[in-house]
Amino acid sequence: MSARVIRADGVELATEAFGDPAQPAVLVIMGGMASMLWWPQGFCERLAGHGRYVIRYDQRDTGRSTHYPPHLDSGGEAPYTLEDLVDDAIRILDGNGLRAAHLVGMSLGGMVGQIAELKYPSRVLSLTAISSLPVGTDTSTLPTFSEAFAQHMAAGEAVDWSDRAQVVAYLVEDAQVLAGADRPIEASAVRAFVERDYDRSGGYLSAATNHAALKVGAEWRGRLAGMRAPLLVIHGTADPVYPVGHGIALAEAVGGAKLVCIEGGGHELHGTDWDTIIGAIISHTGTP
Repeated sequence: MSARVIRADGVELATEAFGDPAQPAVLVIMGGMASMLWWPQGFCERLAGHGRYVIRYDQRDTGRSTHYPPHLDSGGEAPYTLEDLVDDAIRILDGNGLRAAHLVGMSLGGMVGQIAELKYPSRVLSLTAISSLPVGTDTSTLPTFSEAFAQHMAAGEAVDWSDRAQVVAYLVEDAQVLAGADRPIEASAVRAFVERDYDRSGGYLSAATNHAALKVGAEWRGRLAGMRAPLLVIHGTADPVYPVGHGIALAEAVGGAKLVCIEGGGHELHGTDWDTIIGAIISHTGTP
């Protein structure tokens, strides 16, 4: 594994890479409020072991990348846009001297990947969207959050994000709520991981709440049918955040898209499902 910081246009983006740079590049983009550590090192190493050059990175306001004041302290507006996160993905490619790469996005990262393909089609060889939703599409008829997740989100409004103990407790509960019905988590291991993630961010996890204020711009409405890069959609059938109907709708919106449903999977990269997920990504990215 090699680590470096990409500095461009006033933004610092912490990255780590796995594998041989001569192999096809796969840029993995994590979801909202989650640093690159949520792409487990073992997952990245296993993916790289199949002849891929895997790059993970901290999006703005996570990990060791640039942080901003929380939007709740500045009138409710995020200090950057979703398109800025898209541009950051391209900055990562530029910083690594890559003409193009396969993108793999989780949740918000899947939205970033969709817009990246539409905005920079020549830079995206393929897209894999995991536990995401169709950008620029009317989702009002699709299933909404589970009741458990809605209650968890409401409880988050009372969290003091500067209090390490409160944040860690909330995020451990978050992992439990996001897990699939038959995908148990080890609370002690998750707690240790969350504590590491909190400390690695310098205690600035409050800044990551900016991701919740990001919105899809009107210019992306109805654009998915124009996506040209091959699309793979991976979605858990027990996802409490974006129920599987969102993944189905995304696959149906893009001609030729493939859909892999993880039976019983939640809004997560559970170790039980790594073989299925990695196998699908390798098959999808087989042609550089």
